[in-house]
Amino acid sequence: MKTKTLSLMLFAGTALGALPAQAAGELNLICSADVVICEQMKGDFEKAHGDIKVNMVRLSSGETYAKVRAEARNPKTDIWWAGTGDPHLQAASENLTLEYKSPKLDELNDWAKKQAESSGYKTVGVYAGALGWGYNTEIFKTKGYKEPVCWADLLAPELKGEIQIANPNSSGTAYTALASLVQIMGEDQAFDYLKKLNGNISQYTKSGSAPVKAAARGETALGIVFVHDAVAQTAEGFPVKSITPCEGTGYEIGSMSIIKGARNLDNAKIWYDWALTAEVQSRMKDAKSFQLPSNKSAVIPKEAPRFEDIKLIDYDFKTYGDPAKRKALLERWDREIGAAAN
Repeated sequence: MKTKTLSLMLFAGTALGALPAQAAGELNLICSADVVICEQMKGDFEKAHGDIKVNMVRLSSGETYAKVRAEARNPKTDIWWAGTGDPHLQAASENLTLEYKSPKLDELNDWAKKQAESSGYKTVGVYAGALGWGYNTEIFKTKGYKEPVCWADLLAPELKGEIQIANPNSSGTAYTALASLVQIMGEDQAFDYLKKLNGNISQYTKSGSAPVKAAARGETALGIVFVHDAVAQTAEGFPVKSITPCEGTGYEIGSMSIIKGARNLDNAKIWYDWALTAEVQSRMKDAKSFQLPSNKSAVIPKEAPRFEDIKLIDYDFKTYGDPAKRKALLERWDREIGAAAN
């Protein structure tokens, strides 16, 4: 993707933060959320901090981790906003990101603060969301499919070629699904399940939210995604129903990290503090982004799936964000699932 350079916008004293005297120069940002919220965030930031020109690219969290790792000796990125927490934790454990304790930390929910603490303050939680799927109700009705409410239901023979999920090498969403199934079933049983599921998968996408967007358009019947991405399609008027599985499910803590060796460190810290404010996080719903915000005072969208309504597993972020564990699981997926899919 070509880097986009935003036009300079001068705007002092907005509700989203006044222009600091020291703000100037550039900020090189990678955004790992949906492109609509990425565009909104960079636009709002430039309105609030008009002396900072933001150069933004949108990459999935797996792609971003690979890029940051490859450029470790000569970093071209200042800050990485959003995307699943596991790759952020992996980058932190490999010393690719910088310790930073934001003055906004005390305003955050405990799960967001724990993300920071567990990484040595090299990343922080910015939102959270549970894993599940969204299915096209019109396709299911027309073809007479039974509503899948459990992981086991996705193995139904009638769903052959009707399901999409992302590739866990490029997508943090799909890696969360892989790690969740391993924690729910045990590793060997999870891979047995994934081999069976592979027969029902029509495509392993690069982006985590792409499967439910395909379901919304009628290109597939069901997409395994974070539930807030399915809810976003429903909010757009598509015939998509969201499900969280009966056996339990994992969840993400969407995170934010400053890259070690950032060329525009002061500006990266300005973005970091700004992105943790209640005002900014309350605006995410305006981009049809329905995650749970990390700031305790932020407005939770009415559409957002609430954790208290979902059977969540005690997701082990530390273990499954560990580079060795992640590498081993992805290599096994490539051998046993990816190779069979090609």
